Amino acid sequence: MLQLETLALGRDELEAIRLADVEGLYQEEAARRMGVSRPTFARILTSGRSKVGRALVEGKALLFGEAPVAWVKGASDACPVHAGRKRKGRACRCRGRAAAAPRVSG
Repeated sequence: MLQLETLALGRDELEAIRLADVEGLYQEEAARRMGVSRPTFARILTSGRSKVGRALVEGKALLFGEAPVAWVKGASDACPVHAGRKRKGRACRCRGRAAAAPRVSG
């Protein structure tokens, strides 16, 4: 049986491609919708487009979603947006922006 090499396209990369290439948004507006800076959006978009191009040209399988990650054992706090467990050494990429309470300066 033939085993293809795989490339993982992260959710953020897929969303960036959707906003820029499918919705046709300018990077400034797409970055605002994703809650990231314009330069960060550009890096995410470039990475995603590169992976899609490599998969097409080099005949690799493209996996959608997150790449395999190590989960924190016993983590009880989940992302308030996606309800996913926190990953070892990293917080959820959305950083809970959609559900975060406003900060109170003290």
